[in-house]
Amino acid sequence: MKAALRWFISFAGLVAAWWLVVILTGVEPFILPSPLLVVLKLIERWDYIFENAITTTIEILLGLLLGTVIGCFSALMVGHFRPARRWLMPMLVVSQAFPVFALAPILVLWLGYDMASKVAMATLIIFFPVTASFLDGLRRTEPGWVDLAATMTAGQSHARLRILWYIRIPAALPALGSGLRIAAATAPIGAIVGEWVGGSGGLGFAMLHANARMQVDLMFAALFVLACITLALYFTVDALVRRALPWSPDSALSVE
Repeated sequence: MKAALRWFISFAGLVAAWWLVVILTGVEPFILPSPLLVVLKLIERWDYIFENAITTTIEILLGLLLGTVIGCFSALMVGHFRPARRWLMPMLVVSQAFPVFALAPILVLWLGYDMASKVAMATLIIFFPVTASFLDGLRRTEPGWVDLAATMTAGQSHARLRILWYIRIPAALPALGSGLRIAAATAPIGAIVGEWVGGSGGLGFAMLHANARMQVDLMFAALFVLACITLALYFTVDALVRRALPWSPDSALSVE
C-alpha cells in the first residue's frame, strides 16, 4: 500500500510540474499540450492507440524472448568453450559498435516493413546486456565451489558440463536476472526505432504520423501508453526474477 502511494505521489508530482510549465509559459498546445488535452485525446482515439499498442507489445515480447535466448547461448559458448571465446567475443563487441539507427534501415531493407525487422531490432538491443551480465556471472563463480566440484567429479564423464550445469549456471542466475531487467527496460527502443524507420503499425508509427500532422496531443498519448507498457514489462520481469531467485541478494532489493 505504501509503495503504491509513493508511486502515485511521484506520478502526480510529474503531472503537476508539467501542467505548471504549460500555465506559466503559455506555450501553444501544438508545441506542448496540457495533461488534460492528452487525456482527452487518449480517450477519443483509444481504439487507434490500443491497436498500435498491441503491435508494439508483440514486437517487444518477441524481441525480448529471442534476445534472451541468443544472449544466454552466446554467454554459455563464450564462457565454457575457449575456441568459441576467441571467435565470438570480438564479434559480440563489434556488434555493439554500430549505432542502432544506422542498422535500422538495413534491417528494414532486408526483412521488410512487417514485424520481422522490428523484432530483429529489439533482439539486437537486448541480447548484448543479457550476454554480458550472464557471462560476468559465469566468470565470477566462487572458485572454491568449482574446485570442490572438480574434485568430486574427477574421472567422471562430462565433468566440465556437470560443473557448468550444477555450479556455474545457478551461481550466474542473479547476474542474468540483472541483465533481464536491463533488457526489459531497453526492449522498446528497438521496436520503436524500427517503426520510425519503416513500419505500417505500432506506437512508433502512430507517433511519427501524429508528429507529421502536428497532432502533438496524440503523440503524447501514444508516448504515455508506451511508457506504461515499458513499466509493466519491467515490473513483471523484476517480479518473476525475484520469485525465481528468492535466495539471491538482489531479490531483497525490491523496486516497490
